[in-house]
Amino acid sequence: MQGKTEPFESMFIARQPVFTPDESVWGYELLFRAGRDNVAVIADESQATASVIADGLTLAAEGMDQAARILINFPEKLLVDDAGFALPRDRCVIEILENVRPNKKTLAAARRLKDAGYTLAVDDFFGQDALRPFLELADIVKMDILALDADPARITEAVARLPEGLTLLAEKVEDNETFKTLRDLDFSLFQGFFFSRPEIIPGRKLTAAETTKLQVLGELAKPDFEPARLAAILQSDPSLTYRLFRYVNSAGFGLAKKITSAKRAIDMLGMIRAKQWLRSVIIADLNPSPRAAELAYLAVHRAKFLESACSCSNRPVCEPDTLFMTGLFSLLDAMLGMDMSDILKALPLEESVVQALHGTGDLYDLLRLAASYERGQWGETSQRLKRLELDSFQAELLYIQSRSWTQKTLGYSKAE
Repeated sequence: MQGKTEPFESMFIARQPVFTPDESVWGYELLFRAGRDNVAVIADESQATASVIADGLTLAAEGMDQAARILINFPEKLLVDDAGFALPRDRCVIEILENVRPNKKTLAAARRLKDAGYTLAVDDFFGQDALRPFLELADIVKMDILALDADPARITEAVARLPEGLTLLAEKVEDNETFKTLRDLDFSLFQGFFFSRPEIIPGRKLTAAETTKLQVLGELAKPDFEPARLAAILQSDPSLTYRLFRYVNSAGFGLAKKITSAKRAIDMLGMIRAKQWLRSVIIADLNPSPRAAELAYLAVHRAKFLESACSCSNRPVCEPDTLFMTGLFSLLDAMLGMDMSDILKALPLEESVVQALHGTGDLYDLLRLAASYERGQWGETSQRLKRLELDSFQAELLYIQSRSWTQKTLGYSKAE
């Protein structure tokens, strides 16, 4: 690698959840990005790369359930140089990339990891006989569903060509119908954008609890929202008050005394931050399912990132609170299993936010930027950064800071 690179850039990562058949989170795949051009390239020196992965793992694992497994991509050089031994074997899965060819060196490296107790996964399988030597060693096979046109007959044929005993992980699952089909075909794990897309249930109506929460979110979106109303909302729900105290007392405010009143907590946070906190926890409480919890985390992270990136973009007028709401509400349809148009009827939002949530308008570019980071789509990320005249390093720093804020806000981080 020529020249000096900034270590932060080498550690930038995206994470994608992997679900079980009941839509609980089994683990996450980490997608590393190195270099200013958002290219997924690993450094030449294996020891340096192993160090990057170890550091990146620490960064990504903050806020994760300790039981969650972590899949990490391994190109050939990384595999052969034994960089996997830098990772904890009880938690990390070594994912052998699809362009690694089975040969004497790569098979020996995979065998060393296997003998040491590491879990091995083979990426992007869709029936290739050339991968069979790796499959004989693997514990998990990631089947590329799109490469098989999501066709049950072709998928069944590809599965029949696998060695016995492999755990089947379906990747690139794009919709709920495909997810359900694969679940019936005895796949154990699922990865893809199906979890962030709505499963529209005909005749689905908002429950009373959901309606109440959306009404509160609607109130919080109003520019003339009264501080007294915020205190009233908190006092009506003891669990919210408790969580607010816990957040303020552990969020690094350097308090000499513990906060014990809602009014004092609001005063400490300030009205804008208190509204952001309340919106975030209401979104997180909207649907108690494990899949919805992952979506809530994603939505709050988006919200904070968009708010932070707003002032750094080329937008002539920056309205951070508008961007926060755009990110926060962007996954409501997937969380509730309803059409976004029906949900927005309960939310008196600005027209610019409504347009972005429908996939149009000025704010949509920033929303798509956040989505490209989440999915590890580095080429699209680079294009959108240029279009918005955002510096790559600065945007990534904001993304990581937003993740830390999200973890603290939703109570995923340890108290400081």
